[in-house]
Amino acid sequence: MQLLPEGARRLAAWCVVLLLVAGVAWVGIRLCGEFRTAVVPVLLALLGTALLRPLYRQLVKVRVNRSLAAGLTCVGVVVVVGGAVYIVVAALIDTGDQIVASLKQAAKSVAEHFGAAGTSLDDLASNSKDLLTKFGGTAASNVISGVSVVGESIAVAVLALLLVFFFLRDSHRAADALRSLAPRGTSDTVEAMARRAFQAVEGFMRGTTIIALIDALCITIGLLILRVPGAVGLGALVFVTAYIPYLGAFLSGSVAVLVALADRGFVIALWALGVVLAVQVLEGHVLQPMIQSRTVQMHPAVVMLTITGGASVAGILGMLLAVPLTAAAFGVVSELRTRYASPDGSAGS
Repeated sequence: MQLLPEGARRLAAWCVVLLLVAGVAWVGIRLCGEFRTAVVPVLLALLGTALLRPLYRQLVKVRVNRSLAAGLTCVGVVVVVGGAVYIVVAALIDTGDQIVASLKQAAKSVAEHFGAAGTSLDDLASNSKDLLTKFGGTAASNVISGVSVVGESIAVAVLALLLVFFFLRDSHRAADALRSLAPRGTSDTVEAMARRAFQAVEGFMRGTTIIALIDALCITIGLLILRVPGAVGLGALVFVTAYIPYLGAFLSGSVAVLVALADRGFVIALWALGVVLAVQVLEGHVLQPMIQSRTVQMHPAVVMLTITGGASVAGILGMLLAVPLTAAAFGVVSELRTRYASPDGSAGS
């Protein structure tokens, strides 16, 4: 190795480090996949705890028993999430037929104006019912698998909710437990890293919730002004999907525009699209820099790559968990950089 220049030796050392980190990460991902029924509820519970802990702290401050405060917090989140899901599903069911009919009419209009190019769209719209029927037959053959997935999802959600209760109730004991498990001489560093990681996740969840609420209110008001049916449900959909950055806004915005197209026509659909785009511009240029920059600082390119990686590993659930987990990793790296930046290694103490 001494025959190699200094630059080559450093490059080789960094390559070895990157390979080791990649290997450890790959093994960790595989283990999480094997034990996903236990890992996923814990991760979801940590996200829920980071989001709900401010409410829990307020209840404890007014001298509510810790167990009762945790229970009330969990009941509140069940009511809010359940209500939002019900409103979204009801709104989409009520307008589903109108969306299909409007799309078919739009295809006919394109056929009248563009001839053969539009005729293919009209044929596609005419045959959509047959395609859906065939797809439904295929899906019906896998109904047992679908029921199994639904059952597993319900079990994961219930377990995550129970873990949120315990994480909230016993949060004051977390630091002592972590210090007791840390190797000798590293308890301060481990505790500081854990606190910074949790603060990053808490900041991300809090900032995302505030942004999601503002987005949902703005879009709901715009759709109400345009008299789009199911505006409240569409606003709830915007709020729920906002926890998946970028992709969630695209999906909820597309549904809102389709509903407007189905019931109010092409012109109102364009106005609805304008409302959605205006809200997204407001989010990207005002809300994100003003709110998220105070909690989690991640470049949009990092966020998009993280979402893509999460989707390739665990689908929709991976997209949901990827950004907060990356925020936690950034928090740990920031703490280590702060702690060991100074020669005495006491900067972060």
